[in-house]
Parts: sequence; C-alpha cells; structure tokens
Amino acid sequence: MRYHRAMGVIPREVRPLQKVVRGPWVVAAFVAGLLALAVPVGADSSCDTPIRVLLELSRAPVEIVSGGRNYRIETDGPTSIRVNGQVAEGWRGEWASTQSGDRPLPGIVEVRPRKGQLAVIAELPLEQYVGGALHGEMPALWGGEALRAQAVVSRTYALHERSVHAERAYHLESGTRSQVFRPNGVPDSIRRAVEATRCEVLSWREAPILAVFHSASGGQTASAGEVWGRDLAYLRSIAVKREHGSPDTYWQTEISRTTLERVVEAEGRAVGSVLEAEIVARSESGRVREIRLRGSGGEVSLSGRQLRAALGTAKVRSTLFEIEAVEGGFVLSGSGSGHGVGMSQWGARRMALDGALYPEILVTFYPGTQLRSWGGDSVGPIIPRDDASARLGMGGTPFSNSNAAGVGPIR
Repeated sequence: MRYHRAMGVIPREVRPLQKVVRGPWVVAAFVAGLLALAVPVGADSSCDTPIRVLLELSRAPVEIVSGGRNYRIETDGPTSIRVNGQVAEGWRGEWASTQSGDRPLPGIVEVRPRKGQLAVIAELPLEQYVGGALHGEMPALWGGEALRAQAVVSRTYALHERSVHAERAYHLESGTRSQVFRPNGVPDSIRRAVEATRCEVLSWREAPILAVFHSASGGQTASAGEVWGRDLAYLRSIAVKREHGSPDTYWQTEISRTTLERVVEAEGRAVGSVLEAEIVARSESGRVREIRLRGSGGEVSLSGRQLRAALGTAKVRSTLFEIEAVEGGFVLSGSGSGHGVGMSQWGARRMALDGALYPEILVTFYPGTQLRSWGGDSVGPIIPRDDASARLGMGGTPFSNSNAAGVGPIR
C-alpha cells in the first residue's frame, strides 16, 4: 500500500460513522488544543498508552503543518486522497501548529479516505486524551472531587474502548458516541484533576471496566441489562439520593399526533392517526420498556429507546417518563437525561458538594470495582481508598468544590 510520508501501515478500513462535515479551521483548532495538552517535561509516562481518536470526517480540504512543511489534503475519490496535489492512499505524520512553528504536537495524525470524505485520526498519549475528554464532559467549576471522579471514569472508558476496538483504525470518536473531546482551552482545575488521578482506573477481573456515564438519573440509575440486554455486575440499578441543580430533574415535552404517525411509519408500520398511547411495561428502574400506540388503522408497540431515538434525545431526554393525551397530541413528563447507566454526573457533583471524596463517588456508581493503577498495558496494584483520598491535588493543596456549575456540555 502507498502512503504519503507514511510512518506505518494504516489499520483496516474506517467503519461507518456519524457524518460530521466541518471546515479546515477545525483541524487547526484541534492542533492548538493538542499542543496545549502536552504533559509537562519530566512527568511520569508509564501509563501513557496511545489512544486513537477520530477527530472529524470532512468533505472540505484539511491543512496541516508538520515538520516545517505545509500540507493541503483533499479527497480524490472513495479510496484515495491528494496531498499537495499528489495522489496517495493516506497521510501520517507528526502534528505542528502554525502558531508554534516547527514544534511538534504531542501525537501523530493520520488522514485517510472514507467514501469521499477525509477521516482525520489523532494518536496521543492517554493522559493528554483524558484532559480533553474531561474538558468536554464536565464543567470546570464543578469542583475537585467530581472532576477527579470523571477523570478516572473517562480514563477507564478510553482504555476499555481501546481494548474492544484494538483492530479498528481508531478507538474512540470525539463526540457523544464515545466521549466529547475538547482539547482547546483546558482550564487549570481540569489539569489538576487529571494529574491528581494520574494512571488511576476502575477494574473488574483485572481489566478496565465499561465505565459508561450519563447526565442525570432522575433518582434511579439503570442497569446495563435493562438498557442494552447485557448484565454487568458493576452496572446495576442504584438509587441516587440527590441531583440538586440538574436542569433535567423534571422536564416536559409535547408531541403532536402527526409526529407520532411519522415515527410509526419510519419503523415500517402504519396505524393511521394515533389516538392513544399507553405505557405497558417498565424496566426495574422504572424506565419505559414498551409503549403501545393505537391508531385509526391498528396498533404498534415500540420500546422506550426506539421512541426516544426517533423523536430525538434533546426532546425526550430519558426513557423515565409518563405520557398523557392532550388536545392535538401527547405530553411526555419525565426526569433525568441520558441512558441512565453508570455514574450520574449531577449525582456525582451533589456527592462532592456534600463532602464525598472521589473514591466514594466511584464505588457508589460502580459497586464491586477496584481502583487500580494502569501500567501501560495492564492494571497494576489496588490503590487503597485512604491513599487515593489523600491525594489532594498538586503539592498537597486541596481542591475546593464550587456551588456554581460552569457552562459546559453535560449529557
């Protein structure tokens, strides 16, 4: 296979992805952000396992500065690209930014074709990835213990996905299908949380767990079995006492009959005008398992997840809801946001504000797991809870929890 400035063979074909069309400025922004995530000189790199992240799919040309040279990369059909006008099957090299001259970025970038688009994949050390993921998934003003808990969760999730997708061209995406990755403008509080938990992961049977999480549980998390049909001992339904401040504690949304008709038709059924909607089964945590829609031409049953996906997760924030007929349609009244499995981010924040340290937060949402040190290719010794709790930031300075949540994406 022929690659432009190749540093190695590109793994197997990029799998189907959610389409994201962006301009070349996005790559430059990621470049600057990745440079900002660099580990300080002298930092321990024993756990810096390489993580491969799909940064974007782009129809527009991608411009990169690497090794003091400028590269303009554009598509050239479904299986090839053009690098400065030269046809190639892929491009791979070190990153550099125009602002920092020839200074290399901490990682490698790979550009490959995918069905007429450019797949831009970055490879960077684990701890640098965790900084960008924590910045993307939790507001920086939420306070040290909540941020530390999320740092361990994001690190663990990345390593789990790396193992699952070891043969794929990338391990994670940079959006909500994996974890939101925002390497730009990472605040000091997030850097401190990453450093304070450096190399720490949650393990089950000597391997990083599937550390999924969500925004708010609505008072009760869901088990992995009830949501995905696969029971995992550490992802079981638990009560969440408080999620104070969550905008998703209670929500309502109105759905027209016409919209429901379109949803049914999209599922390959036609029931005419939807007259009634009835929840006929719930899961152990109270989430909608099955909803029956009766229309002028018949009836159909959908799962709560099918209905949520069809109507949009912004409109139906969770499957923990009631439904009531009103004039012209139906009103859904619900609680929580997200799939509901694993750690509730708003629940973690509340525990931190109440004085819980991050090991306690983690064992609450992932019961039976162990906090261990990642050794680069496997989990290391168990970290005693007292030892982990004593690691209060850089230079022994404790974090302070903030009562004001920052402006940041929460799912």
